[in-house]
Amino acid sequence: MITSKNQTLSDNQKITADARSQNVIDLGQTGTVYGADAALDRDIGKGCPVPILIQVTEDFNNLTRLDVSLQVDSVENFASPKTVVSSSINLADLKAGRKVSFQYLPEGVDERYLSVHYDVVGTAPSTGRVWAGIVAGHQTA
Repeated sequence: MITSKNQTLSDNQKITADARSQNVIDLGQTGTVYGADAALDRDIGKGCPVPILIQVTEDFNNLTRLDVSLQVDSVENFASPKTVVSSSINLADLKAGRKVSFQYLPEGVDERYLSVHYDVVGTAPSTGRVWAGIVAGHQTA
């Protein structure tokens, strides 16, 4: 699996409560083409598929499920985030190696900043870690 430190959102991040990924990816500000009145629109999900991997790296305990959401916002502190896609994983499936169901950035990644939000449902876990980020491709074996 080819990864990049600059494209990593969660680097073996311990999840014990609701949390945002350790890192936020700045997708850059869109520019204005010469002669245009407004900046270009962006929606990364409409172009070539951009692989993303969100994977459990340590078994979770205690919680009922973990809701994982890919979010975008126009400001880095995510004052008003927009959820682009989300997935729920029950405790029985929160084992090391488990991957979140979405594999590519979907349509709707149309703001400047990108992050992952983890929502703990049920009792707070004392174990459980996640890696998340943009990858060069998906490993099949």
